[in-house]
Amino acid sequence: MAEAQSASAAIQAEQDSRKYVFTDWSVQSRVKPVVIASARGVWLYDIHGKAYIDFASQLVNVNAGHQHPRIIKAIKDQAEKLGYITPYLNTMPRTELARTIAEITPGDLTKCLFTSGGAEANENAIRIARLYTGRPKIITRYRSFHGATNGALSLSGDSRRWSAEPGMPGVVHALDAFCYRCSFNQKPQECNLECLSHLEELVWNEGPDQVAGIMVEPVVGANGIIVPPPGYMPGLRALCDKYGIMLIADEVMTGFGRTGEWFACQNWNVVPDIMTFAKGVNSGYVPLGGVIVRQPIADYFEDHTFFGGLTYAGHPLACAAALATIQVYKDEKMVENSRQMGRVLLRELEAMKERHPSVGDVRGIGLFCGVELVKDKETREMLVRWNGPTQGVGAEVREKALQSGLYMFGRWNILFVAPPLCINQDELKQGLAILDEALELADAAAARPT
Repeated sequence: MAEAQSASAAIQAEQDSRKYVFTDWSVQSRVKPVVIASARGVWLYDIHGKAYIDFASQLVNVNAGHQHPRIIKAIKDQAEKLGYITPYLNTMPRTELARTIAEITPGDLTKCLFTSGGAEANENAIRIARLYTGRPKIITRYRSFHGATNGALSLSGDSRRWSAEPGMPGVVHALDAFCYRCSFNQKPQECNLECLSHLEELVWNEGPDQVAGIMVEPVVGANGIIVPPPGYMPGLRALCDKYGIMLIADEVMTGFGRTGEWFACQNWNVVPDIMTFAKGVNSGYVPLGGVIVRQPIADYFEDHTFFGGLTYAGHPLACAAALATIQVYKDEKMVENSRQMGRVLLRELEAMKERHPSVGDVRGIGLFCGVELVKDKETREMLVRWNGPTQGVGAEVREKALQSGLYMFGRWNILFVAPPLCINQDELKQGLAILDEALELADAAAARPT
C-alpha cells in the first residue's frame, strides 16, 4: 500500500491536475481528480492512502494486474540493453513477440505490424485491407468504438465520432447484433439472425466489389458489452468469404484473455483475415498495439509496398513488456482464471438483477461483463438515454461506488465489470458488494415518476 501524501501536498496535486491536465472525453469543469499514487494487483491507492478495487482494469487493458514484478523486471532489463531503435532495424524482443503472437492467435494469422496503440492498429488494418483488395469501402457497426484518431473515429459508430465529422470517406455503418435491444424485433429463442441478413443487404447496396472489409469487435466493448448470438460470428465469416471481403476483428479490448479465451473470436472458432490488438498485449505498461494478418495477405506484401509506418512501432521496451506479460498469462493461468471467475461474475450479476428493479440486463463473457440500467424492466426503457446529453444516474452510481472504494467504468446506462484477470473470488465478491449497494441509487431513480 502507498504511503499517503501530506494533506497540503495532496491538495496541491489535485489542484494542479485540474489546472494543467486535459481530461479525456470530459467537460473540464466537471472533472473531480482522483490522483493515484500506486497500485498492486487489483488494488489502486490514491495520494490520501485510500484503497480502491479496480473493476475496470483501467481502460480494460491492465489484464495482468498492476505492477506485476516480472513485467516490471522485463522493462528494466531491456532498458539497460537497448531503449530505442528505428523500426527499420529489428530487435530480439520485436521478433520474438511477433512469433509468440502468431503462435497464440487462431488459424494462419502469421505476420505482425506493430503500432503504438489500438487506434493506430485499426487505421493500419483498414489500409492493409484496402491495399490488398483494391476496394475502398469499410463496413462497421453503430455500437462500436475503434479509437480516437480521425480515421478510427470515422470507423467508430458511437457518438464520439460526431465531433470529427466529416471524417474518413468510405465508411458505412450497420445495425448491431444486440439481442437485448434487437433492431429487427427478434426473440432470442426465435432468432433468424436478421442482423446478418441486414449486413448482406448493406453489402449489396454498397456494391460487393466495392467493400474491402467488415470490421467488428467480436464482443462489443465500450458501447455496451454486447455478446453476439451464437451463429453471428460464423455467419459473418461465411458472408465475407462469399464476397471476398476481409473480416477484420478488432480485438483491442477483447484480446489476451479478457473473454476467457486468448482472443474473443476463438469463442466461436472463427479466424479473421486481419486482427488488431493492443491493451492487454502488455497490460498497458508501455504503449503497444498491432495488426496480424493471415498468410495470403502476408504473401501479397512480399512484392507489393506497404505504405505505412510509425516512429515507435515495436518499441523495444513495449515488446519486452509484452513478452513478459504473455508468459505471465500462461504461467499464472490467467486466461483460465478469466473463464472461471467470469462464470462466478455472471452468476452474481444475475442474482443482483433479481434484487434490483433498475437492472434490466446483465451480459458478458469471461471477465468482460455489463449491467444495463432501465427505468422499467418490461418496456426496457433506458434509465439514462444512450448518447444523451449527460451520463445521469449511471455516473452517480459510479461515483458512489468510488467513494466506497470501487473504481468502475461506464457509459450512460451501462456499467462495466472488467477487473484484472488475476482477481480472486474474494476480491470479486468484495467489489460486487460495493456495486450492489451503489445500485440503490439507480433503483431510487427508476422509482421516481417520469
